[in-house]
Amino acid sequence: MKKLRSQEWFGRKDKDGFLYRSWMKNQGWPHDLFDGRPVIGICNTWSELTPCNAHFREIAEFVKRGVWEAGGFPLEFPVMSLGETVIRPTAMLFRNLASMDVEESIRGNPLDGVVLLMGCDKTTPSLLMGAASCGLPTIGVSGGPMLSGKFRGQDIGSGTGLWQMSDQVKKGEMTVEEFQEAESCMHRSKGHCMTMGTASTMANMVEALGMSLPGNAAIPAVDARRNTLAQMTGRRIVQMVKDDLSISQILTRVNFENAIRANAAIGGSTNAVIHLIALAGRIGVTLSLDDFERLGSELPCLVNLQPSGKFLMEDYFYAGGLPAVLRELGEAGALHRDALTVNG
Repeated sequence: MKKLRSQEWFGRKDKDGFLYRSWMKNQGWPHDLFDGRPVIGICNTWSELTPCNAHFREIAEFVKRGVWEAGGFPLEFPVMSLGETVIRPTAMLFRNLASMDVEESIRGNPLDGVVLLMGCDKTTPSLLMGAASCGLPTIGVSGGPMLSGKFRGQDIGSGTGLWQMSDQVKKGEMTVEEFQEAESCMHRSKGHCMTMGTASTMANMVEALGMSLPGNAAIPAVDARRNTLAQMTGRRIVQMVKDDLSISQILTRVNFENAIRANAAIGGSTNAVIHLIALAGRIGVTLSLDDFERLGSELPCLVNLQPSGKFLMEDYFYAGGLPAVLRELGEAGALHRDALTVNG
């Protein structure tokens, strides 16, 4: 293993090394944690103003558990959190600002590898973009979709059900009281939108790009397996540092082509086009609208999810999630099956 980047801070024997270690010790860290083990940054978009990401403190603790188990030193840090649900006029205005926050936070601190915690729409591309500009070993963990909304015996999906019921109120088919009652029935657990909106789409793109462990996209936020995934991710990033498996080795042309095809197959959000092109630009891969036309336009949609279909992300998970979709694409010859991913 090559000399770790963090040792440029913590491995020094001069006054600067004294300064870096001494200040860190005011948190109670013992001296032997600065012995050259990998320092793993946990880039957290937790915020109570981003409801999709409001459970990320818990997820971060499971990531830390895995990092400790693998012999690393986890250090959590916050970055700008973009929640499309509350922020006005749109979180898209701040995606690039958030990516700058991520990039400079990673670049300026003694980190050897990074775990990205992302959920709501723009947190995923902004974290990937910022990390891509730094080039360290990097892996993602999405927050997971919430449980299916349930109202009067029917499934209701984030956004999709809202527009439908809003129209029903206007037409006199639903009372205002019933409409308000549905508020607590639609969003009834932690997690991001459980329709195939931008949050679910980008979680699928993280997995399709090879930037997360398999299963990342669809495990519900409140399922214990989401925490297991976070813990296994913590273990994996330490090994990635030891193997010097950088983000630039994962985000290659073939991985972007796999993501484009996966997006077509899941009926993903058109916002994926904007975000994948921006991410590709950060890593130096040429990607254009023509690639989406050439690679995805003739593929069938394999996933029947709202808003265009019937089911929700919880059902998608029980049906196998993205691994099931990728298997179908692979068997049809529509994937680069030799594309490197973070699990090696």
